[in-house]
Amino acid sequence: MTPRRQLRTFFLPATALALTLAACSSQPSDEKAPAASYDGSVGAESKAAEAAPPVIKPADIPTRGGDGSPIELAALTEADLSGAKLAGELGCSFAADATVQPILIAKGNVASTDPARGIVKVGSTIETVSANGGFDAIAKGTQFFGKGLQLRIALTGPAQGGGESPPRPATLTADRADGAQRVFAGLWQCGP
Repeated sequence: MTPRRQLRTFFLPATALALTLAACSSQPSDEKAPAASYDGSVGAESKAAEAAPPVIKPADIPTRGGDGSPIELAALTEADLSGAKLAGELGCSFAADATVQPILIAKGNVASTDPARGIVKVGSTIETVSANGGFDAIAKGTQFFGKGLQLRIALTGPAQGGGESPPRPATLTADRADGAQRVFAGLWQCGP
């Protein structure tokens, strides 16, 4: 056997061994690879491992401060909404959950700097509120201003469900001119 042939005989098995070891060590043993099906989609085990973080439901906070009287925002009726004649292409509403009437409704135009306009019912009186920036601004949560009242919508989680306009968990913080404040927990839903 020639020296060149001996060298080739030695290097071929050594190279194959090195490639095999490299392939085996390319993925850490404590990490599972996604299980792919025949169509290339990721298996159920991997989808469960990538679950979304849990949604923390915001809590109502009763009225604090001010003259001691509670801030009461009552549910709006269809008559309240039709009487307000709110203008705008799209609207948003805030309600305690999807099964009850909203306590705030607002409408605005898309891609507009004109204020969005809305209504709330303080006790038994309908009050108008407005927010800068049109529909685009209110959809992301914003501040509404009215007579002696400021309302802040803060989104607290991802959209729940599918469709064109799924509701999002949110809080509505009502600040009254006398220093009273109350936080309502619920859902903010925007769309047609």
